[in-house]
Order: sequence, then C-alpha cells, then structure tokens
Amino acid sequence: MYHPPEELQRDAHVPDFNSYLALYRKSLENPEAFWKEVADEFFWKKPVTGPVLQYNFDVTKGSIYIKFMEGAKTNICYNVLDRHVREKNLGEKVAYYWEGNSPDHHMTITYRQLLGQVCRCANVLKQLGVKKGDRVSIYLPMIPELVYTMLACARIGAVHSIVFAGFSSESLCERFMDAQSSVLVTADGVYRGEKLINLKQIVDEALEKCREKASSSISRCLVVRHHALKTKSGAACNKLQTPWDSECDVWWDEVMRDSPEECEPEWMDAEDPLFVLYTSGSTGKPKGVLHTVAGYLLYTSLTFKYVFDYHHDDIYWCTADIGWITGHSYITYGPLANGATSVLFEGIPVHPHVGRFWEIIEKYKVTKFYTAPTAIRLLMKYGREPLQKFDLSSLRILGTVGEPINPEAWQWYHEVVGQGRCPVVDTFWQTETGGHVLTPLPAATPLKPGSATLPFFGVEPTILSEHGEELEGEAEGYLCFRRPWPGIMRTVYRNQERFENTYFKKFPGFYVTGDGCRRDKDGYYWITGRIDDMLNVSGHLMSTAEVEAALTEHPAVAEAAVVSQPHKVKGECLYCFVTLKDSREFTRTLVEELKRLVREKIGPIATPDFIQNAPALPKTRSGKIMRRILRQIARNEKDLGDLSTLADPKVVEVLFSQRSEAAA
Repeated sequence: MYHPPEELQRDAHVPDFNSYLALYRKSLENPEAFWKEVADEFFWKKPVTGPVLQYNFDVTKGSIYIKFMEGAKTNICYNVLDRHVREKNLGEKVAYYWEGNSPDHHMTITYRQLLGQVCRCANVLKQLGVKKGDRVSIYLPMIPELVYTMLACARIGAVHSIVFAGFSSESLCERFMDAQSSVLVTADGVYRGEKLINLKQIVDEALEKCREKASSSISRCLVVRHHALKTKSGAACNKLQTPWDSECDVWWDEVMRDSPEECEPEWMDAEDPLFVLYTSGSTGKPKGVLHTVAGYLLYTSLTFKYVFDYHHDDIYWCTADIGWITGHSYITYGPLANGATSVLFEGIPVHPHVGRFWEIIEKYKVTKFYTAPTAIRLLMKYGREPLQKFDLSSLRILGTVGEPINPEAWQWYHEVVGQGRCPVVDTFWQTETGGHVLTPLPAATPLKPGSATLPFFGVEPTILSEHGEELEGEAEGYLCFRRPWPGIMRTVYRNQERFENTYFKKFPGFYVTGDGCRRDKDGYYWITGRIDDMLNVSGHLMSTAEVEAALTEHPAVAEAAVVSQPHKVKGECLYCFVTLKDSREFTRTLVEELKRLVREKIGPIATPDFIQNAPALPKTRSGKIMRRILRQIARNEKDLGDLSTLADPKVVEVLFSQRSEAAA
C-alpha cells in the first residue's frame, strides 16, 4: 500500500481516511442533507422544495426512473461562468490555457472572455433557429470553439450531442439520425500530429448518407476556420479544399463577428436534458446516453473537487478529448464549476517530439494531471530520458482514466512522472455514470497499484454472482450499484426500453455496469474487464457487433467474429476471425481492404490489429459463436477446458493451426 503524503493532508478537502468514512456514511444514511449542502454552493433561480432524490431501480416494480431536485430551476452555464464572473470576482482568472497541435499555437482565455464568447455563440445558435430542447450536433477538434458551443447550448437550453472528431462519416451519420439535430457545428479541418484531416468533407459525406436514408434533420452547418491557422512564417496552411453548400453552410467567424456578448440564460428544470453522448452498445448500434442539468452539475463539481483535491491556485490538465465523457465531465463542466484553470490540449503525446506532455507540464506548471493508461504505456516505451529534460516539480496529484491501469504502468507513472511523491488516483466510471464512482481520494485513501479502491460519496457498490446473489467479503463477479447518485444517466435517448434492458433487467433492483469486479480482503475493488461483448481499446469502448457488422459488409466475407487481444500500449486490440465465401481467397490485399472498411465505417480507433482466416467458427449446437474459445485462440492459450457443447470441435484445431498466419 502507498499512503498519502503528509504535506498533501494538511489542507486537503478530505484530509484522512476517517474523514472519508464519516462523509461516505453521511452520503448513504442522509443523502438529502448531504446533497443539499453541495447544492447550496450553486445558484438556483428556484430552489428545490420537495425530496432531493427519487428513484426506482427495480424493473419488476415499474418503469426505471431517477429524479434529482425535481422542480428546482437553474442553468448550468450560469453556474460555471456567470457565477464566477459576477459573484466571485474571478473574471480575470484564466479558465483555459489552449495549447494547439503545434507548440507555435497557444492562447489564454479568462473566465470573462469565455463568458463573452459563449454568449455570442448562444446568440448565433438562436439566429440559426435553435430553441430550448433542440439538439445540436458538434463535430470539432480540441479547440476553444468546442467549449464555447457546448456551453452556448447549455445556456439556451439546447441539448448538445458531441461526436469525437475521429469518427467516420458512417458513425457520424448514425449519431446525427438518432439525435435528430437541427444544427451541426464543425471545422474545415484539423492537424493530428503531421496528418491533416478534412473534417468538413467527412461531415458532408455523413449528411449525404443521412439524405440517402431519408433521415437528415440538419438544416444549418456552422463551420470554424481552423486549419487555416497561420504558421510561424505567417503563411496560411490552406492545403484543404473545403466543400461548401451556401444554402446550408455558414462560416463561424462571419456570424460571430457582430453577435452580442450578452445572452440571458434559459432557466431549466433540474431534470431537463443537458446532453446526449453516444457510447457503443453490445448490439452494435450506439446508445445515446442522456444526462440532465442539476444532478450532473453537482456530481461533476464534487468529484472534481474531491478526487483531484482542487484548490484555487491549481493548474489542472486532463489530456482526454471532449468527444468522450471524460472531456465533458473533467475538462468542461467539473473544472469550470469549481472556477479552475485548465489546460486544453489539441495535440497528441508524441508530436512534435515524445516529450510534449512533459514540456506542457513545465510550461504551465501543471499541478494535477489526468491521463489514460494507454498514453502512459506509450510514453513508457521512450524511457526516462524525455522526462529528464523538463521540470515536473509542480506536479502534486496524478490521475488515470479509461481502463484499469496495469501495476507496471502505475509504478512507472508514480515513480518516474510523479517522482514518488504524487498519489495516483485510478478512477473507475462510465459514460453512463457521469462522474467517478470508484476512486481513491488523494489525501485519504491508501493506494494499491491497479485498484480503483473504494466508492465515491453516494455510491453503493455490490458484487453479484451469475445467479444474482450478493457476494460478501472477498469475491469476484458482476459489479453493480444498489442506488443512484445525482450524476447517473437518466435514459437512453428515445429508447427507454433499451435503457431498462441494458442496465436493469439482468438483476432487478440493481444498476448493472457490464464490468467484472473483484473485491479483496481490505474491501478494495479491482475492475477485471467487460463481461459482455465489448472491447476497451485505448480506453475507448466499442462493441464486437459493430466491428463484425463492418467486416461482413465486404463481399468476400460470409461471417466474422471479433475478440480482444492484450496489447502492450492499447490495453486491448482487435483480433478478427473472418470466414470467406466459397472460392474467395485470403490475401494480404483482402486484409488491407477489410481494415480500410472498418476504418471507414467506425473510425481509425477501430482498425483491427489482427485478421485471421477462419474456414469455420467454433459454434454451439444452437449456432452461438463461442467467443471464449476465440479469445483463447487469439492469445494462443491451448488449455480450452470443456468443448462438449461445440457442434464441431475439430474447428478449434484448424484455427490454432492457422493462427500464425493471422495478418497483422
């Protein structure tokens, strides 16, 4: 165990383990009082008068619902911006240091400037016809305009739906159609490292696919001129042809120029929708996770404050993309709710050199640093030398997110990056949970490398067996939660039935995470990975069904099955088995075509690492593919256990014999 440093405990919000236990007990035994105290820090146009938390987690007793502070009225944008500028005199405090893909591009944005830009954007959205309750899709890189747009939506009561700017046009189209957005905000292009990506072209392809399916609700497209940033020499980087439809497309800078910097916030009910964010589903069709205003505000604010032990003079940096939930909660809403100063980073860890992270930490004197195990494992490969060129003495707390961190990466992060003095908060949570649910608190929780440790306030975990029995003490099984916390999702957008089936049907009375979990003798929780047919690649969740559907679109492929394979950097990678149609040959060209197809359908992150020819797949007599066996074949594990349920056990021998030919 690693115990908290004494100097951190002196002024910590939760200074020791007994303080954590006392607060945790209060959050479970008296949640009304606990959350009302948190709510008192914020502005309410109309305070809550009824019960703080109402819910039903048991599908056998009726529809699942969660209501937090229902009837209270507020605006999340007002609370993360106006409150600081108008009430706390923090207008000149830096909200973001923006650091571009190139070190030559950077910008400082104060809270007052951020409020002004958000109001101008809110007025532009209103001019484009956006009203309370309308959906706005956002497909932007990590630039300030992304924050301006999402907060502008929150200000006027529109529901933002941000799509990670690495997704393909097919994935984009699916999300546009499901959200039924009326306005789309994108950019002309973006550099990712040395690579220039034409975002507007991808958007136009997505809109064309929507029109082909007779399902395009988007009437206006607002386009940020981003790739035309000036280079150091002053020459514009106009390497892209930006496709343009004058009836639909509008340049951001032209409409923002004369837009007023004042915009009255729309006062929202606590349970009004704030945003929809799509996460991969085990059926292959993405789920629109819906979060609401008040509960999400309070939960992201409190988790940020306590998990990173945030203080007024901290410089905080989360390296995630706002296209994922980590960016929503811990780049935008959580830090801004606390009046924090954050680094907003557009680039990648190894451009223009492998010390870019460490250079930025030195440049801005970052005190709290939050990144993914994938990034840590990537940078471990380059050893200590790149770090030794930079001063990392400002660091106080390190965090990880996206997947369980392996102990080797944890030790390197703690000893080499944190120089042995910074606690590592290994946070477990999901798009669906809105914020951290299992996490250490840096001054209070003794740490075990690889363990997410203990529950956050208001969170009551349990481990269930396959048969739904609650397991006590040391145990391993399904990680479930017995009650809601304010930041938990409210539904799957436009699909309550899928919400109930996915999270509540398996074990009535419990929220089922879909993750396996082990509890040790000290009561610490260890996440063991997905139980359903999901993959976690570089901290990004995707479904096997989604990748299989893409592979089988190729005319040569009769059937496909996808499993995970351990990967030193990504954590997991995709290992694909394909059964070809009669007379089709398995060739290097075919493999390249299949990889390209998956990239086009889903995005670069889903590109398979291995594709193996499978003359047949191992199936039960009822026709179900045995993915357990395929996982073992991918990992070359010969001890397969009981094969008696297989229709044809000889299939396994053939697949093992062809494994070495899997084309990487």
